[in-house]
Amino acid sequence: MDVALVIRQRLDELQLDQRDLARAAHVTESYVSQILKRKKAPPDPERTDIYDRMDRFLKLPQGELARVAEAHLKEEQIRRIGEVAPLFPVLRELLLRKCAPAQREGVRAVFERQSFGELERLVAQTLLQLARLRGDVLHVTPKQLNRLDRAIAAWEWDPGTFALTIRTTRGEHKHFAYGERGDGDQQKGLLEFLREPLLSGTASAEELAFLQSLQFKDRRPTALYYYRELQNLRDPLHFRA
Repeated sequence: MDVALVIRQRLDELQLDQRDLARAAHVTESYVSQILKRKKAPPDPERTDIYDRMDRFLKLPQGELARVAEAHLKEEQIRRIGEVAPLFPVLRELLLRKCAPAQREGVRAVFERQSFGELERLVAQTLLQLARLRGDVLHVTPKQLNRLDRAIAAWEWDPGTFALTIRTTRGEHKHFAYGERGDGDQQKGLLEFLREPLLSGTASAEELAFLQSLQFKDRRPTALYYYRELQNLRDPLHFRA
């Protein structure tokens, strides 16, 4: 997920062109074109207010493009310098320590391919939920880590379905299934959503299961669609008491 992708998707959805966006953002059309073609890196959110104007024009939540740009710039920096350190090393250490010994090295290899990728995030979210810890995986406190350590004995996963089997320190066994559907293009948007922590980082295991259960006949949802569906799911105004 990057700024160019989000902007192009929204322009298509709203049936607008880059000339309209350039006018609303108070920049040249050439400047917008270079960003959309990835010939120019998106500007640092701390040095410009262009994202606020673009958010308003594209009818995005306030600060959305700035968050995506910040994540994109960080990924580019990591790619340039070859950094492989995890975003949350203490949390990763705990997850690996609780992983079934026979799977530990294989899971470590998956974790290290991408900082806080979909498997690492899914495991963290599910364990936090099972331990009844509020908050999200992007803001786990030392106190929550200690409680998580005391609540979870071990976990293992099925690489084919992403199903998780978790054993608590009370001897309970819990099974969470996240079977992937074979619907090709429909899954592409969901995978992009899962790979972007700024979009999916706060989603609980139940919320992820709901998003993965959605089916579409002739439509191909984008990562932004799943983000908005997540916000709709959390809005109490959308549900009766």
